[in-house]
Amino acid sequence: MKDKTRLIHAGRHPREHIGAVNVPVYRASTILHPTMADLEGATLRYGYGRRGTPTTRGLEELVCALEGGSRTVLTPSGLSACTAALLAVLDAGDHLLMTDTVYGPTRAFCRGPLARFGIETSCYPATATAAELEALIRPNTRALYLESPGSGTFEVQDVPALAAAARARGLAVLMDNTWATPLYCKPLALGADISIAAATKYFVGHADVLIGTITANEAYAKRLLALHGAMGLYVSGDDAYLTQRGMRTMDVRLARHQETALKMAGWLKARPEVARVLYPALDDDPGHSLWKRDFTGASGLFGVELNPAPKAAVAAMLDGYELFGMGWSWGGYESLCVPTKIERTEGGYRPAGPLLRYHAGLEDADDLIADLAAGFERFNAKL
Repeated sequence: MKDKTRLIHAGRHPREHIGAVNVPVYRASTILHPTMADLEGATLRYGYGRRGTPTTRGLEELVCALEGGSRTVLTPSGLSACTAALLAVLDAGDHLLMTDTVYGPTRAFCRGPLARFGIETSCYPATATAAELEALIRPNTRALYLESPGSGTFEVQDVPALAAAARARGLAVLMDNTWATPLYCKPLALGADISIAAATKYFVGHADVLIGTITANEAYAKRLLALHGAMGLYVSGDDAYLTQRGMRTMDVRLARHQETALKMAGWLKARPEVARVLYPALDDDPGHSLWKRDFTGASGLFGVELNPAPKAAVAAMLDGYELFGMGWSWGGYESLCVPTKIERTEGGYRPAGPLLRYHAGLEDADDLIADLAAGFERFNAKL
Protein backbone atom coordinates (compact mmCIF):
# COMPACT_ATOMS: atom_id res chain seq x y z
CA MET A 1 0.00 0.00 0.00
CA LYS A 2 1.41 3.38 -1.00
CA ASP A 3 1.49 6.31 1.40
CA LYS A 4 -1.23 8.21 -0.43
CA THR A 5 -3.59 5.31 0.21
CA ARG A 6 -2.28 4.72 3.73
CA LEU A 7 -3.11 8.32 4.63
CA ILE A 8 -6.73 7.69 3.72
CA HIS A 9 -7.30 4.28 5.29
CA ALA A 10 -4.89 3.62 8.18
CA GLY A 11 -6.34 3.86 11.68
CA ARG A 12 -10.02 4.30 10.69
CA HIS A 13 -11.82 0.91 11.31
CA PRO A 14 -15.36 2.05 10.30
CA ARG A 15 -16.94 -1.29 11.27
CA GLU A 16 -15.94 -0.71 14.88
CA HIS A 17 -17.74 2.66 14.90
CA ILE A 18 -21.19 2.02 13.37
CA GLY A 19 -19.69 2.48 9.91
CA ALA A 20 -18.57 6.07 10.54
CA VAL A 21 -15.87 7.10 8.08
CA ASN A 22 -13.95 8.96 10.80
CA VAL A 23 -13.15 7.58 14.24
CA PRO A 24 -15.50 9.42 16.61
CA VAL A 25 -14.21 11.67 19.37
CA TYR A 26 -13.96 9.79 22.66
CA ARG A 27 -13.80 12.11 25.66
CA ALA A 28 -13.03 9.80 28.54
CA SER A 29 -11.12 9.74 31.80
CA THR A 30 -12.82 6.94 33.74
CA ILE A 31 -13.50 3.75 31.81
CA LEU A 32 -15.78 1.26 33.57
CA HIS A 33 -14.86 -2.42 33.90
CA PRO A 34 -17.75 -4.90 34.02
CA THR A 35 -16.18 -7.21 36.63
CA MET A 36 -13.54 -7.05 39.34
CA ALA A 37 -11.56 -9.65 37.38
CA ASP A 38 -11.49 -7.33 34.38
CA LEU A 39 -10.46 -4.44 36.60
CA GLU A 40 -7.63 -6.31 38.31
CA GLY A 41 -6.48 -8.19 35.25
CA ALA A 42 -6.61 -5.21 32.88
CA THR A 43 -8.35 -7.40 30.33
CA LEU A 44 -10.06 -4.58 28.46
CA ARG A 45 -8.43 -2.94 25.47
CA TYR A 46 -8.90 0.45 27.10
CA GLY A 47 -8.45 0.83 30.83
CA TYR A 48 -8.05 4.53 31.58
CA GLY A 49 -8.47 7.57 29.36
CA ARG A 50 -4.92 8.82 29.78
CA ARG A 51 -3.56 5.56 28.41
CA GLY A 52 -5.60 5.72 25.23
CA THR A 53 -9.03 5.70 23.58
CA PRO A 54 -10.13 4.61 20.09
CA THR A 55 -9.56 8.19 18.91
CA THR A 56 -5.94 8.40 20.06
CA ARG A 57 -5.21 4.81 19.03
CA GLY A 58 -6.48 5.54 15.52
CA LEU A 59 -4.07 8.45 15.18
CA GLU A 60 -1.19 6.39 16.57
CA GLU A 61 -1.90 3.66 14.03
CA LEU A 62 -2.01 6.13 11.17
CA VAL A 63 1.29 7.79 12.09
CA CYS A 64 3.01 4.49 12.82
CA ALA A 65 1.95 3.12 9.43
CA LEU A 66 3.43 6.15 7.66
CA GLU A 67 6.63 6.08 9.70
CA GLY A 68 7.13 2.32 9.30
CA GLY A 69 7.70 1.92 13.03
CA SER A 70 6.80 -0.45 15.81
CA ARG A 71 4.93 1.99 18.10
CA THR A 72 3.83 5.61 18.07
CA VAL A 73 2.90 7.73 21.08
CA LEU A 74 1.26 11.16 21.18
CA THR A 75 2.38 14.18 23.18
CA PRO A 76 0.78 17.58 23.90
CA SER A 77 3.15 19.54 21.60
CA GLY A 78 6.03 19.18 19.20
CA LEU A 79 8.53 20.29 21.83
CA SER A 80 7.22 17.73 24.30
CA ALA A 81 7.78 15.07 21.64
CA CYS A 82 11.42 16.16 21.28
CA THR A 83 12.03 16.22 25.04
CA ALA A 84 10.19 12.98 25.83
CA ALA A 85 12.07 11.14 23.11
CA LEU A 86 15.37 12.25 24.64
CA LEU A 87 14.30 11.21 28.13
CA ALA A 88 13.29 7.81 26.78
CA VAL A 89 16.85 6.96 25.71
CA LEU A 90 19.08 8.85 28.17
CA ASP A 91 20.03 8.26 31.81
CA ALA A 92 22.02 10.28 34.34
CA GLY A 93 25.69 10.35 33.41
CA ASP A 94 25.05 9.87 29.69
CA HIS A 95 26.38 12.04 26.88
CA LEU A 96 24.28 13.25 23.92
CA LEU A 97 25.53 14.33 20.49
CA MET A 98 23.15 16.85 18.93
CA THR A 99 23.22 18.67 15.61
CA ASP A 100 24.18 22.33 15.94
CA THR A 101 21.21 23.32 13.74
CA VAL A 102 18.65 21.88 16.14
CA TYR A 103 15.33 23.57 16.99
CA GLY A 104 16.15 26.24 19.59
CA PRO A 105 13.81 25.08 22.39
CA THR A 106 15.25 21.55 22.11
CA ARG A 107 18.72 22.99 22.63
CA ALA A 108 17.41 24.94 25.64
CA PHE A 109 15.98 21.73 27.14
CA CYS A 110 19.36 20.05 26.83
CA ARG A 111 21.10 22.97 28.53
CA GLY A 112 18.50 23.17 31.28
CA PRO A 113 16.65 20.07 32.54
CA LEU A 114 18.94 17.50 30.87
CA ALA A 115 22.01 19.16 32.36
CA ARG A 116 20.37 19.20 35.80
CA PHE A 117 19.71 15.49 35.40
CA GLY A 118 23.43 14.91 34.87
CA ILE A 119 23.26 14.45 31.09
CA GLU A 120 25.84 16.32 29.02
CA THR A 121 25.16 17.55 25.49
CA SER A 122 27.71 18.33 22.77
CA CYS A 123 26.81 19.90 19.44
CA TYR A 124 28.34 18.84 16.14
CA PRO A 125 28.24 20.63 12.76
CA ALA A 126 25.31 19.69 10.56
CA THR A 127 27.74 19.05 7.71
CA ALA A 128 29.85 16.58 9.74
CA THR A 129 30.94 13.38 8.04
CA ALA A 130 30.59 9.98 9.66
CA ALA A 131 34.31 9.97 10.47
CA GLU A 132 34.08 13.40 12.09
CA LEU A 133 31.10 12.29 14.13
CA GLU A 134 32.83 9.10 15.29
CA ALA A 135 35.70 11.20 16.66
CA LEU A 136 33.21 12.93 18.98
CA ILE A 137 31.75 9.74 20.47
CA ARG A 138 32.78 9.15 24.08
CA PRO A 139 32.54 5.99 26.20
CA ASN A 140 29.35 7.39 27.80
CA THR A 141 27.75 8.70 24.59
CA ARG A 142 24.33 7.10 24.33
CA ALA A 143 22.40 9.00 21.67
CA LEU A 144 22.69 10.96 18.44
CA TYR A 145 20.07 13.63 17.70
CA LEU A 146 19.52 14.64 14.07
CA GLU A 147 17.35 17.31 12.49
CA SER A 148 17.34 17.48 8.72
CA PRO A 149 16.97 20.03 7.27
CA GLY A 150 18.21 22.12 10.19
CA SER A 151 16.13 24.83 11.81
CA GLY A 152 16.60 28.29 10.36
CA THR A 153 19.37 27.52 7.89
CA PHE A 154 18.08 24.27 6.35
CA GLU A 155 21.28 22.23 6.08
CA VAL A 156 20.63 18.63 5.03
CA GLN A 157 22.50 15.97 7.00
CA ASP A 158 23.84 12.70 5.62
CA VAL A 159 21.44 10.75 7.80
CA PRO A 160 22.25 7.19 6.61
CA ALA A 161 26.00 7.65 7.11
CA LEU A 162 25.70 9.36 10.50
CA ALA A 163 23.09 6.89 11.73
CA ALA A 164 25.19 3.89 10.67
CA ALA A 165 28.25 5.27 12.47
CA ALA A 166 26.25 5.92 15.62
CA ARG A 167 24.43 2.59 15.71
CA ALA A 168 27.70 0.73 15.16
CA ARG A 169 28.79 2.19 18.49
CA GLY A 170 25.54 1.31 20.24
CA LEU A 171 23.98 4.78 20.18
CA ALA A 172 20.27 5.44 19.88
CA VAL A 173 19.55 7.59 16.82
CA LEU A 174 16.76 10.16 17.00
CA MET A 175 15.59 12.51 14.24
CA ASP A 176 13.26 15.49 14.21
CA ASN A 177 11.43 15.04 10.91
CA THR A 178 8.91 17.87 11.22
CA TRP A 179 9.94 19.70 8.02
CA ALA A 180 9.42 16.77 5.64
CA THR A 181 6.86 14.66 7.53
CA PRO A 182 6.98 10.86 7.04
CA LEU A 183 5.32 11.45 3.68
CA TYR A 184 8.52 12.94 2.25
CA CYS A 185 11.18 11.35 4.46
CA LYS A 186 11.39 8.07 6.41
CA PRO A 187 13.93 8.46 9.25
CA LEU A 188 13.56 4.85 10.41
CA ALA A 189 14.29 3.57 6.92
CA LEU A 190 17.38 5.81 6.81
CA GLY A 191 18.75 4.29 10.00
CA ALA A 192 17.14 6.21 12.87
CA ASP A 193 15.61 4.40 15.85
CA ILE A 194 13.13 7.13 16.74
CA SER A 195 11.32 9.62 14.49
CA ILE A 196 9.87 12.81 15.99
CA ALA A 197 7.32 15.20 14.52
CA ALA A 198 5.70 18.42 15.64
CA ALA A 199 2.33 17.29 14.34
CA THR A 200 1.11 20.82 15.09
CA LYS A 201 2.53 21.71 11.69
CA TYR A 202 1.67 19.72 8.57
CA PHE A 203 -0.16 16.81 10.19
CA VAL A 204 -2.85 19.16 11.50
CA GLY A 205 -2.45 21.69 8.72
CA HIS A 206 -4.96 24.22 10.03
CA ALA A 207 -3.12 26.14 12.78
CA ASP A 208 -5.55 25.08 15.50
CA VAL A 209 -3.98 22.16 17.42
CA LEU A 210 -0.79 21.64 19.42
CA ILE A 211 0.38 18.01 19.27
CA GLY A 212 3.51 15.90 18.83
CA THR A 213 4.28 12.33 17.79
CA ILE A 214 7.15 9.96 18.56
CA THR A 215 7.59 6.72 16.62
CA ALA A 216 10.10 4.07 17.67
CA ASN A 217 11.38 0.92 16.05
CA GLU A 218 11.10 -2.41 17.85
CA ALA A 219 14.36 -1.91 19.75
CA TYR A 220 13.12 1.22 21.52
CA ALA A 221 9.33 0.82 21.58
CA LYS A 222 9.11 -0.57 25.14
CA ARG A 223 11.39 2.09 26.56
CA LEU A 224 9.40 4.82 24.81
CA LEU A 225 6.08 3.46 26.10
CA ALA A 226 7.43 3.21 29.66
CA LEU A 227 8.63 6.81 29.66
CA HIS A 228 5.44 8.07 28.04
CA GLY A 229 3.29 6.35 30.66
CA ALA A 230 5.47 7.40 33.59
CA MET A 231 5.28 11.06 32.58
CA GLY A 232 1.50 10.97 32.21
CA LEU A 233 1.60 12.42 28.71
CA TYR A 234 -1.82 12.71 27.16
CA VAL A 235 -3.58 14.16 24.10
CA SER A 236 -7.29 14.93 24.13
CA GLY A 237 -9.74 13.11 21.90
CA ASP A 238 -10.66 16.37 20.19
CA ASP A 239 -7.04 17.15 19.29
CA ALA A 240 -6.41 13.59 18.11
CA TYR A 241 -9.55 13.77 15.95
CA LEU A 242 -8.54 17.08 14.35
CA THR A 243 -5.06 15.75 13.66
CA GLN A 244 -6.43 12.65 11.94
CA ARG A 245 -8.78 14.78 9.89
CA GLY A 246 -5.91 17.00 8.81
CA MET A 247 -3.69 14.07 7.87
CA ARG A 248 -6.25 12.66 5.45
CA THR A 249 -5.51 15.60 3.13
CA MET A 250 -1.79 15.99 3.92
CA ASP A 251 -0.65 14.58 0.58
CA VAL A 252 -2.51 17.15 -1.52
CA ARG A 253 -1.69 20.00 0.88
CA LEU A 254 2.05 19.26 0.93
CA ALA A 255 2.16 19.09 -2.87
CA ARG A 256 0.62 22.56 -3.04
CA HIS A 257 2.95 23.93 -0.33
CA GLN A 258 5.94 22.63 -2.28
CA GLU A 259 4.73 23.98 -5.62
CA THR A 260 4.19 27.45 -4.19
CA ALA A 261 7.44 27.45 -2.21
CA LEU A 262 9.45 26.58 -5.31
CA LYS A 263 7.82 29.40 -7.25
CA MET A 264 8.40 31.88 -4.43
CA ALA A 265 11.99 30.73 -3.89
CA GLY A 266 12.84 31.08 -7.58
CA TRP A 267 11.37 34.58 -7.68
CA LEU A 268 13.20 35.64 -4.51
CA LYS A 269 16.54 34.33 -5.81
CA ALA A 270 16.36 36.83 -8.64
CA ARG A 271 15.77 39.83 -6.39
CA PRO A 272 18.75 42.19 -5.92
CA GLU A 273 17.88 42.58 -2.22
CA VAL A 274 18.37 38.83 -1.61
CA ALA A 275 21.79 37.36 -0.86
CA ARG A 276 20.69 33.73 -0.70
CA VAL A 277 17.62 31.49 -0.54
CA LEU A 278 17.94 28.51 1.80
CA TYR A 279 15.80 25.70 0.41
CA PRO A 280 17.14 22.18 -0.26
CA ALA A 281 14.76 21.65 -3.18
CA LEU A 282 16.64 24.28 -5.21
CA ASP A 283 19.17 22.61 -7.49
CA ASP A 284 21.96 25.00 -6.43
CA ASP A 285 21.41 24.51 -2.70
CA PRO A 286 24.44 22.90 -0.96
CA GLY A 287 22.22 20.14 0.44
CA HIS A 288 20.31 19.46 -2.77
CA SER A 289 22.03 16.17 -3.68
CA LEU A 290 21.41 14.69 -0.21
CA TRP A 291 17.84 15.98 -0.26
CA LYS A 292 17.22 14.43 -3.66
CA ARG A 293 18.65 11.10 -2.48
CA ASP A 294 16.82 10.83 0.88
CA PHE A 295 13.61 12.85 0.42
CA THR A 296 10.70 12.46 -1.96
CA GLY A 297 9.50 16.05 -1.65
CA ALA A 298 9.94 19.39 0.06
CA SER A 299 7.63 21.29 2.35
CA GLY A 300 6.74 24.97 2.19
CA LEU A 301 9.27 26.25 4.74
CA PHE A 302 12.48 27.97 3.68
CA GLY A 303 14.88 30.75 4.60
CA VAL A 304 15.91 33.97 2.88
CA GLU A 305 19.06 35.89 3.68
CA LEU A 306 18.81 39.56 2.73
CA ASN A 307 21.72 41.82 1.94
CA PRO A 308 22.78 43.86 4.99
CA ALA A 309 20.04 46.36 5.81
CA PRO A 310 18.72 48.33 8.80
CA LYS A 311 16.09 46.82 11.05
CA ALA A 312 13.67 49.58 10.08
CA ALA A 313 13.72 48.41 6.45
CA VAL A 314 12.94 44.82 7.44
CA ALA A 315 10.16 46.00 9.77
CA ALA A 316 8.60 48.12 7.04
CA MET A 317 8.58 45.14 4.71
CA LEU A 318 7.09 42.68 7.20
CA ASP A 319 4.66 45.06 8.90
CA GLY A 320 2.97 45.92 5.62
CA TYR A 321 2.45 42.40 4.29
CA GLU A 322 -1.19 41.65 3.52
CA LEU A 323 -0.92 37.88 3.04
CA PHE A 324 2.13 36.90 5.12
CA GLY A 325 1.31 36.83 8.81
CA MET A 326 3.89 36.97 11.58
CA GLY A 327 3.60 34.10 14.04
CA TRP A 328 5.82 31.49 15.66
CA SER A 329 4.66 28.42 13.82
CA TRP A 330 4.17 27.11 10.30
CA GLY A 331 2.59 24.20 8.45
CA GLY A 332 -0.92 25.63 8.37
CA TYR A 333 -2.82 26.75 5.30
CA GLU A 334 -1.70 30.35 5.82
CA SER A 335 1.52 31.98 4.63
CA LEU A 336 3.91 33.35 7.25
CA CYS A 337 7.14 35.31 7.54
CA VAL A 338 9.23 35.94 10.64
CA PRO A 339 12.76 37.25 11.25
CA THR A 340 15.03 34.43 12.39
CA LYS A 341 17.83 34.44 14.93
CA ILE A 342 20.12 31.43 14.93
CA GLU A 343 22.59 30.10 17.45
CA ARG A 344 25.67 28.22 16.30
CA THR A 345 28.49 26.93 18.47
CA GLU A 346 30.33 24.88 15.84
CA GLY A 347 30.80 27.31 12.99
CA GLY A 348 28.78 26.61 9.88
CA TYR A 349 26.54 28.98 7.97
CA ARG A 350 26.12 32.44 9.48
CA PRO A 351 24.15 35.06 7.52
CA ALA A 352 25.76 38.45 6.96
CA GLY A 353 22.39 40.18 6.57
CA PRO A 354 18.90 39.78 8.03
CA LEU A 355 17.56 36.21 7.90
CA LEU A 356 13.86 35.61 7.29
CA ARG A 357 11.84 32.41 7.47
CA TYR A 358 8.98 32.06 5.02
CA HIS A 359 6.18 29.53 4.99
CA ALA A 360 4.37 29.20 1.68
CA GLY A 361 0.70 28.64 2.41
CA LEU A 362 -2.13 27.57 0.15
CA GLU A 363 -2.90 30.96 -1.35
CA ASP A 364 -2.40 31.65 -5.05
CA ALA A 365 1.34 31.87 -5.69
CA ASP A 366 1.04 34.97 -7.89
CA ASP A 367 -0.83 36.81 -5.15
CA LEU A 368 1.90 35.91 -2.67
CA ILE A 369 4.61 37.13 -5.05
CA ALA A 370 2.76 40.41 -5.54
CA ASP A 371 2.75 40.82 -1.75
CA LEU A 372 6.49 40.11 -1.67
CA ALA A 373 7.12 42.68 -4.40
CA ALA A 374 5.20 45.36 -2.52
CA GLY A 375 7.23 44.45 0.57
CA PHE A 376 10.49 45.09 -1.23
CA GLU A 377 9.23 48.52 -2.27
CA ARG A 378 8.73 49.39 1.41
CA PHE A 379 12.08 47.80 2.25
CA ASN A 380 13.99 49.86 -0.33
CA ALA A 381 12.27 53.07 0.75
CA LYS A 382 13.90 52.68 4.20
CA LEU A 383 17.45 52.04 2.98
